[in-house]
Amino acid sequence: MSTQPVAAVIWDMDGTLVDSATVVPDAFIETVQRLGGPTLTRDQVVAHYDAGAPHEMIGLMVGREARVEDGELYHRVLADLSHTVRVHDGIAEVLGELGRRGVPLAVFTGNSVEAAGLLLGATGLRDHFDVVVGGNEVARPKPAPDGVLEAASRLGVDAAACVYVGDSPLDVGAARDAGATPVAAGWGHLFDAGAAVTAAATPAELLDLLRDRPVA
Repeated sequence: MSTQPVAAVIWDMDGTLVDSATVVPDAFIETVQRLGGPTLTRDQVVAHYDAGAPHEMIGLMVGREARVEDGELYHRVLADLSHTVRVHDGIAEVLGELGRRGVPLAVFTGNSVEAAGLLLGATGLRDHFDVVVGGNEVARPKPAPDGVLEAASRLGVDAAACVYVGDSPLDVGAARDAGATPVAAGWGHLFDAGAAVTAAATPAELLDLLRDRPVA
């Protein structure tokens, strides 16, 4: 991993900051059922994560054209379930330490910005971040670099000096194509050891990886 100064750390949300392996798929499953679609498994929902915004995912899962109101229903269902989401062990402590070091922090999630507000608000994490970018705010979903580039732009920093932490190969691809340093979150449910240049087994290990990188 490079030892050049780090301008910011950008985080994926689902599976990285919060353990949403059940709550997010379950919200999609219930939404699709309410719309008269098939009863899906969680794995089938996860397979659509690269499709774009929630309403676009739902359109594919229901088997018709995407409708904005489908996303609105998903957000209402997710709000009802958001009390069940939990923060991954060690995340709050790491965010606090990075804040004390003066490292700017952002989130880029493939989920919508509305869902990010619900889940980060429910877990008390929102105040740690200067910027939150949702997948519905960029033109292309991961592994395209759009969201990482947008988060860096909103922070006013060069993406090439950022670290992007995420658990899935889509996150690694987005970071690489943005010119950022990818760090795979080994604690996440979509972690793939073969996909990462650098991996952290725990949030605390991420701090160790960043220890030799001064704040830009």
